[in-house]
Amino acid sequence: MYQPDKFVVLKLTTDKGQVHYRVLGSWVGGYLDGDSWRLNSGITEVSAIGPLLYFRGSSGSTYEVHRATYGLTSYTASVLGKWESDYTLDVGPKVEVLPHDTDWVNFDWGGVD
Repeated sequence: MYQPDKFVVLKLTTDKGQVHYRVLGSWVGGYLDGDSWRLNSGITEVSAIGPLLYFRGSSGSTYEVHRATYGLTSYTASVLGKWESDYTLDVGPKVEVLPHDTDWVNFDWGGVD
């Protein structure tokens, strides 16, 4: 189970119109180790217990996050900015951060808008 310090949910749309939803988790590093990030394999299901959300991925991994930690760090914002600029050069998927007030548990993760 992954427990990132902060997270966002990304909607990735390929140039062929395929939609994938993924958790971008970030961990804040210390003096000896830098910040890090991880992108899950694709959200298949979400459950909640109080303020905690459990995002299950297609690879079987689970991300446990607290609703209040939704958002980008400066590090993941720069990673996301790079992905977005790459897309403007027709490389990679279009990337969109979903709003923090999304109903994650009842969201349709099937990739169809």
